[in-house]
Amino acid sequence: QVQLVESGGGLVQPGDSLKLSCATSGNIFSIYVMGWYRQAPGKERELVAAITSAGTTNYVDSVVKGRFTISRDHAKNTLYLQMNSLEPEDTAVYYCNARGSPYASSNLDAWGQGTLVTVSS
Repeated sequence: QVQLVESGGGLVQPGDSLKLSCATSGNIFSIYVMGWYRQAPGKERELVAAITSAGTTNYVDSVVKGRFTISRDHAKNTLYLQMNSLEPEDTAVYYCNARGSPYASSNLDAWGQGTLVTVSS
């Protein structure tokens, strides 16, 4: 099993930056890919960015627009999302996700409790 705990959210103004963290514990060696999702009020949860255990990254350009960076520190067992130039449209609960490798038929699919990011002037 894998446990995920997000932190780093808060209230910021447009143009500000935030760095979200996702602490992992448990059977972390089974993680193949981790991602950040977000869910805005009245909208469905959507993928923001993902990173594999090998370091390959993927960004949803329509969401990130060149402003965010996903990274993973294996030594600290922590996933990060650096968010710059935040806009009100970024307001959402941000969730951390961990999944196992489909090539190994892993059933791992873990979620954190979410951390709220509010961007408002």
